[in-house]
Formats: sequence, structure tokens, C-alpha cells
Amino acid sequence: MPEDITPPSPETDESESLSRVVYNRLRDALMRAELRPHQRLKVRELSREMGTSETPVREALFQLAHQGAIEIRPRFYIRVRRVTALEYEEIRDIRLQLEPMAAERALPFITDADIAELEAQHAKLVAAEASGDWPAALQANFDFHFGLYYKSHMPTLVEVLEGLWIRIGPILSELYPEAVPTYGGRHQHELVLDALHARSAFALREAIRMDLMEGGRKLRRHLKAVETGNNPEEGAKT
Repeated sequence: MPEDITPPSPETDESESLSRVVYNRLRDALMRAELRPHQRLKVRELSREMGTSETPVREALFQLAHQGAIEIRPRFYIRVRRVTALEYEEIRDIRLQLEPMAAERALPFITDADIAELEAQHAKLVAAEASGDWPAALQANFDFHFGLYYKSHMPTLVEVLEGLWIRIGPILSELYPEAVPTYGGRHQHELVLDALHARSAFALREAIRMDLMEGGRKLRRHLKAVETGNNPEEGAKT
């Protein structure tokens, strides 16, 4: 039976609160690459999983569709939107400006305990990549980056970054195993940690910038190959 995707009714205070809870959970799943491009989402299933009625789920999905993270084709499907290679490039260029800023603004607030936690997340990432535990690697990468950005004390900047990551998060699921990040020298996360220990704003900005450049190089090639039909596995995934 086709999914009935009618616009939600005006919110009550209770439904608005529940809608925010559902939205936050879906937003986090998108940013953490727990949802893959073109993955179908069903209102009934989501409402059952989250223990709500269907109305808050619909409200959250419409909000995410407005933000470019979800595609809704009424009475046919709701699915995670797949960004194009060109869109990925545009978002990456924006991230190259904003993520180093977020890291630099976080620097005065970062404690030794915070650095230790980031070191632990990087260690999880390395171990997960070595063992082929791709979901764990994606989680650790997200926690490393936003563990730093959330310390910036700049909620508007963080909100903008979250808005970018809900769009590119799903495509990051294709880093593994198709486009595993490689680095010319040391892992850029190690250079981020060095900069934090040294309290060097310049080194920190540069390490974040280079992490985005080097870490996403293979993914950019992969996305272009998919769009030109040079990836025979893509059809099975979407």
C-alpha cells in the first residue's frame, strides 16, 4: 500500500514537543550516517519505533524534507535524499570555512579532559577501520568532530553545521569500504590533537581543513564515478 504522506495538522504544544524529539533522533541518525542514501522511511514504522503517534513523525519528516535531507513523493515514498557530487562539493567548500572556525572558537574552552575524550574517539576510529567495523568508524568520526565543535559556544554556527551534516551524513556511509580515507602522512586527527595540546589556533584550523580535504578525496572520486555509471555496485545499494 502506498505511504500516505499528507501534510501534518497545526501543532499542539504536546505534538510540537514530540515532533522535536522525533526530529532530533532522525537528525542524529542522518548526521551519524546511520541512514543510507535512498533508504526508505515509513511513518508507521517510525512511530512504532519511537513510541509516538504518526503526527509527530510526519511533522519531523516534513521539516527534514524542507532542509533537504529527506525526499517526499506523496503516496509513493519517503526516503533519505542522496546528494549529488556537485552538492557534496558545495557543502564541502562551506565546511572548509565553517568547521575550522568552530574548532578555533572551541579552543579556549577545551580542557585536558576534553582532549583525552577526543583522543579516545580517534583511537576508536582507528581500531574500527582496522577491524572493518564501518558503522563504529563513522560514529567515532562524528563524535570526534562534533565533540570539538560543540565546545565552540556558538550555537548558531553549530546549528548551521548540523544542517550541512544531515545532508551529507548519509553519503558518508559510502566512505566504507568504497572510499576509505587515506592520508599522505600522519592522520589529520592526530594533528588536530597536537594543535589542541599546543593551544595553536592556526595549526588547529589547518588540521581541520586538511582533514576535510584529504579524508574526503576518495569519496569525491567515488561520487563522480557513481554519477557517470562507473560503479556497478551502486544499483544494488539504492
